[in-house]
Amino acid sequence: MNLNAEKAVVLMNLGSPDSPEVKDVRRYLNEFLMDNRVIDKYSYLFRLLLVKGIIVPFRAPKSAHAYKTIWTNEGSPLIVISKKLKEAVQAYTEYPVEIAMRYANPSPKAAFDKLAATMPNLKEVILVPMYPHYAMSSFETGVVYAQEIHAKESYSFQLNIIAPYYNKAEYINAMSANIAPYLQQDYNHILFSFHGIPERHLAVSDPTHNHCLSCDNCCKLPSEAHKTCYRHQCLETMNLVMNQLNIPKEKYSYAFQSRLGREPWLKPYTDFRLADMPKEGIKKLLILCPAFVSDCLETLEEIEMRGKEIFIEAGGETYQMIPCMNVHPEWVKAVASWLQ
Repeated sequence: MNLNAEKAVVLMNLGSPDSPEVKDVRRYLNEFLMDNRVIDKYSYLFRLLLVKGIIVPFRAPKSAHAYKTIWTNEGSPLIVISKKLKEAVQAYTEYPVEIAMRYANPSPKAAFDKLAATMPNLKEVILVPMYPHYAMSSFETGVVYAQEIHAKESYSFQLNIIAPYYNKAEYINAMSANIAPYLQQDYNHILFSFHGIPERHLAVSDPTHNHCLSCDNCCKLPSEAHKTCYRHQCLETMNLVMNQLNIPKEKYSYAFQSRLGREPWLKPYTDFRLADMPKEGIKKLLILCPAFVSDCLETLEEIEMRGKEIFIEAGGETYQMIPCMNVHPEWVKAVASWLQ
């Protein structure tokens, strides 16, 4: 690490509560759900009433219980993995590397302040969002938040953003390398479980205002909308990885997890598919969560634990969650290659 370098790196993920206690989970959920790119269709005052008066009081104790099932002696899996990734990437570059979270700690401001204070020649910070696909509730909110802090604090360095890398060769190679060892075991099917978003978010992010969800195969039709279409980018990732691994189309499919509220979210829903697959003859399942690069509550508790319970109770026989890339050597190399 060269503190006299002119560049530095910030790896930015979504975030985690400071502890699995209800008070910290409540604080985290309030910040997360008050983000107008997560719950976007209501006015600030109505969102305040909805989030702090209804959703969070109901969800915080349940979420705290869920976090306790995955919490480690080192702390939150997401934060622990992010720190390990930072160390691994640091070994590949002379540029100082820090981590930041969109919600909770460590904040982007803390990362920027540390770099500005310790690097006298700093001219550029490269922000690497830990979200491969564009979505207003992940990539967009993280990037905009970092940009707002950068502007507000009037830092002297430039802030440059790594664009969504859902189809970059380095990312696809890393994903494929992470999956490959699990293909040696007996399985019927591979399910790509992407994080869900409301269908409405596709329309909001569509620069053409008339492409996304306009027909059944919109994701296959060339369009400017694909630059910000989460669904298209998810399916592109799946197809590129499966093609690289030579998996036939009938052996894999996709679904979307983690829906919230009653409005339509992207379909099919992961929990519904897990319940239906054994009835369709799929008894031995591999499942992965490519919207995440680091294991977290949504992968470890929702998919590895609750997902397995749904699948086995429905008649499934074997269920293997493929971990996120975390600190896989090929993933570390991929991130490092984007910092030149």
